[in-house]
Amino acid sequence: MSITSWWRRRKSKPAGLSVTPVTLQRSEHSISRAQISEHALKVLYRLKDAGYDSYLVGGCVRDLMLGREPKDFDVVTNATPEQIKSVFRNARLIGRRFRLAHVQFGREIIEVATYRANPQALAAQDDEDDENEGRLLRDNVFGTQVEDAVRRDFTVNSLYYDIRDFSVVDYVGGVKDLEQGVLRMIGDPATRYREDPVRMLRVIRFAAKLGFRLDPATAAPIRESGRLLLEVPPARMFEEVLKLFQGGYALETFELLRQYGLFRYL
Repeated sequence: MSITSWWRRRKSKPAGLSVTPVTLQRSEHSISRAQISEHALKVLYRLKDAGYDSYLVGGCVRDLMLGREPKDFDVVTNATPEQIKSVFRNARLIGRRFRLAHVQFGREIIEVATYRANPQALAAQDDEDDENEGRLLRDNVFGTQVEDAVRRDFTVNSLYYDIRDFSVVDYVGGVKDLEQGVLRMIGDPATRYREDPVRMLRVIRFAAKLGFRLDPATAAPIRESGRLLLEVPPARMFEEVLKLFQGGYALETFELLRQYGLFRYL
């Protein structure tokens, strides 16, 4: 069954900030465990056997759905970082803004994160927010899977592969956007860009990499918001520039940066 026919049969809402999940059963998508790193599978099964939620999430699910080979595999769970570390002796905890675990197998690292709260919850709880810009300075608030889904950047990066029954769970219309080749920001794009201006560069990078067109609402605030990139710390900007031009799509990236008026801020 194609993704389009599945979507029509489910009669689900269009992509957007929906919190009602739809699920593709194993027979309704093309992801196979044979495509997944053996080490990622070990992490998924061990978390499941320990009684925790255990999902692949983000770009790896997106790429598997598109028939591409993921460059890495990220896992998300309801286990806290300390609980993750207790399950894996080869794990180390990293990060200050948000604690997560790196589970190391030789040269391969599987990143395991706890569900995070959504941006609205963070803004309400965080005393360190920049009220003038809406910038999120701290991100160390755990949440539910629903909150984790809607806090991610793009709908196509918010898909969850469940190791329990090999299904794909979609809260925000990412499956439909994959089928249509659309890159869509979750939530209000202008607000999300103020929270983290680097998201504008991610929009450009993923549009070039995937060959997707930008959703009009996602594209509209970019030119006006581009100046916010001047406030990004130089070290982080340098890292993002490397990602932009060393990912194999430098020409397409350069053209999109010029098109949306962002190149001058680099």
